[in-house]
Amino acid sequence: MSDLAISAGSVRRRGVSSFLARNRRISLGGTVILLMILAAAFAPLFAGDPDSMNPMIRLEAPSAAHWFGTDSLGRDVFARTVFGGRISLAIGLSVAILAVALGILIGLPAGYYRRFDALVMRVMDGLMSIPSILLAISLVALTNGGVPIVITAILLPEMPREVRLVRAIVLSARERPFVEAAVAGGARTRKVLLRHILPATFAPLTVQGTYVCASAILVEAALSFLGAGVPPSIPTWGNMIASSQLYLGLAPWNIFFPGVALAVLVLAVNLLGDGLRDHLDPRLARSL
Repeated sequence: MSDLAISAGSVRRRGVSSFLARNRRISLGGTVILLMILAAAFAPLFAGDPDSMNPMIRLEAPSAAHWFGTDSLGRDVFARTVFGGRISLAIGLSVAILAVALGILIGLPAGYYRRFDALVMRVMDGLMSIPSILLAISLVALTNGGVPIVITAILLPEMPREVRLVRAIVLSARERPFVEAAVAGGARTRKVLLRHILPATFAPLTVQGTYVCASAILVEAALSFLGAGVPPSIPTWGNMIASSQLYLGLAPWNIFFPGVALAVLVLAVNLLGDGLRDHLDPRLARSL
């Protein structure tokens, strides 16, 4: 029995290795994202205190003591860059998960019930017309700001895309023979939606969720740069770039390192999304 278990485990490992070897974008993007998540999660163990100030070492160039240099207040840029990844990852993943969940919750009935569809689509069209940056500025003006406000401001314009995607899948799937057979057989609407139609949305939503995550990370950085996002006291890549623009000529590393971290994370998420799209789309899989 143990020999069979060992053999099955080795087969699974070879299968995973073969899958990653065939899908270089998934393996590369997933590895970078995983490393950034681990770095953000364990930042207190190796990055130090991002808020510790020492005016005696302000605007120091990168060195062995401070790998990414220091900012205008003498804070370690490496520590702030690592901790800044926490906010970007948290907001990106939260927006992606919430957008997908709401897309399923609203899109399934909207695509199945035609009377409900007309009302929902008009509401979604209205939400899509609101720029997330202007919405965030308005929400910050009405509230004290913070991460929940930023997530809400990014989520509202992103959610309609997920709803429209799920709705399109439902409209297509409801005309398929196996769904018509289930309805003719007396299956309840809830069972038809959850068992026969919902599984068809998983692959497209997985791919779309990665793009929503990348977009949310970029929008959060833009909002923080404009002062309409996370409060300046919290280290984020957008806040770091905004606070360092006056010292671009004296200390370019203050902008370079958070900018590179932002670009690498967004690129990794997009690579993962492209790889998943190619793998999950049967037509692309046959052409590769």
